[in-house]
Amino acid sequence: MKILGISAWYHDSAAAFTENGKILFAAQEERYTRRRHDAAFPAMAISAGLKYLGLTLSDIDLVVYYEKPFLKFDRLLENYFTTAPRGFAAFCKAMPVWLGEKLFIKNRILRELNRIEPGAIPVSKLRFAEHHLSHAASAFYSSPFHDAAVLTVDGVGEWATTTISLGTGRHIKKLHEIRYPHSLGLFYSAFTAFLGFKVNSGEYKVMGLAPYGKPVYKQIILEKVLHLRPDGSFQLQMQYFGYTDRLSMFTPQLEQLFGQKARMPETELTAFHYDLAASVQAVLEEAVLGLVRYAVNETGNRNLCMAGGVALNCVANARIRESGLVDDLWVQPAAGDAGAATGAALALWHSEQGEERIPLKPDGMQYAALGEAYNPQQTETILKQNQAVYTRIENPAQLYQKVATLLAEGLTAGWFQGRMEFGPRALGQRSILADARREGMREKLNATVKNREMFRPFAPVVMEEFSEEWFSAGADRYMMQTVQVQKTTGKPDLPAITHVDGSARLQLVNEAAHPELHGLLTAFHGLTGCPVLVNTSFNVRGEPLVENPQQAWECFMRSGLDVLCIGEFLLIKAQQTAAVAAKSFLAD
Repeated sequence: MKILGISAWYHDSAAAFTENGKILFAAQEERYTRRRHDAAFPAMAISAGLKYLGLTLSDIDLVVYYEKPFLKFDRLLENYFTTAPRGFAAFCKAMPVWLGEKLFIKNRILRELNRIEPGAIPVSKLRFAEHHLSHAASAFYSSPFHDAAVLTVDGVGEWATTTISLGTGRHIKKLHEIRYPHSLGLFYSAFTAFLGFKVNSGEYKVMGLAPYGKPVYKQIILEKVLHLRPDGSFQLQMQYFGYTDRLSMFTPQLEQLFGQKARMPETELTAFHYDLAASVQAVLEEAVLGLVRYAVNETGNRNLCMAGGVALNCVANARIRESGLVDDLWVQPAAGDAGAATGAALALWHSEQGEERIPLKPDGMQYAALGEAYNPQQTETILKQNQAVYTRIENPAQLYQKVATLLAEGLTAGWFQGRMEFGPRALGQRSILADARREGMREKLNATVKNREMFRPFAPVVMEEFSEEWFSAGADRYMMQTVQVQKTTGKPDLPAITHVDGSARLQLVNEAAHPELHGLLTAFHGLTGCPVLVNTSFNVRGEPLVENPQQAWECFMRSGLDVLCIGEFLLIKAQQTAAVAAKSFLAD
């Protein structure tokens, strides 16, 4: 049975194709529209998936949307009536959208699918899954576990903001939930806004900022803002939060509590902001650990699966690993709403089919390489259209050796190989790579390539067989947890990937999972004795990861990247610049 899962119309829209419980293709709409966190219906992602898989919409047996709109509308109405008259402005802004579009999502989905292939999907093929079930299913059904505790934590779905479930075989049984307005995701997002970053995209900046400060406000937050209970549940003190009845995430009372005005975007960061970020992060970690403790006790299971936006907080995930509360931890790599498209499809399959579920090894996410790939003919056509200067190196060992040499010389490289990653992390298919040993490399990447804040850290990638020589134990293949960088006599420091607290969000790479990236790391290790590289996403600030060779070429030429490797094609920036200069001279 082929099922299409869809998430749309909030943020990070995505489409996922599954067959008999296996993910065939998954992609976010942003990669095609070039609008970061695009909330639009994933028409382009659906079309790309159909083309890549050689299918038409008529071949799809069922389509499932990742949440239930009427339940969500019920929550919004109750919220506005409860907060009236304060919430009148928010009510007036939201209702026209809901009454005009969102409440009739069934018709809207069918209308959008008809634009792709008229009449292919009748209403009888359309289903809806609860938001947090979609998250839970995305984690449990892709996990390597037959049974596990399942924890989902995010902003809000229909009503739930947190759920605890028990996954067994093909079944997920929800045991407990915490409901809106009490939400760890919205708590963190409110402080993200308070610190001058954008909600639903800047939360990871708060996490990155936290190690620069000290949690001096932790106790104030726990006493005044977020109350943690012994059973792991929590309660927000709503006078500090504006999202229920205002057009802002926080109220003036929050500014009064700290005696500081909220930071305006792009203004200077001070010690107060560092300390507040550290405090908010510390509170979040304590709250999450309380939930994990309760989930393990209630389910009697020490395998834990996690999803929801808060599960993207890799520092909190590391705290879970280090706590001793669980024996094994699986965090869905696409933990946010994009990944819920896969969960909705997998939940539908396992609920409607009676077949036994056999967990896939090492997991069901296939290293997140779930998007499109481009063959050499497609790539060369695009390079020729752009009049690019390139070398084709068909021998992989020679290609890896050449790129490794350039990286060892201090150059930065765009690395484009195989199927595009699904989720927020670049995992070696659409990556920017650099020498982690070089002083000033982090500053160079932030300033000339990524064009982003200088406090932001970069992640490392390491050959799995050498990981514990260079890093503490506990990393995974998806950059979902942080570890500590090992300082060892005789080995070089890794300043480009070592955060201010000595941590790094590490990705492990083995030959079976990532033959191209592992081959490059092997060559770099042979040259330098170091099996580690900087691995950051192939994009510039404000843009999604590149999806196709044309986007890779454009990003390469517009940024400060020195090298571009697309499949077996190698491009050097200096050669492009010289060619452009020569053409200009001849034109004159």
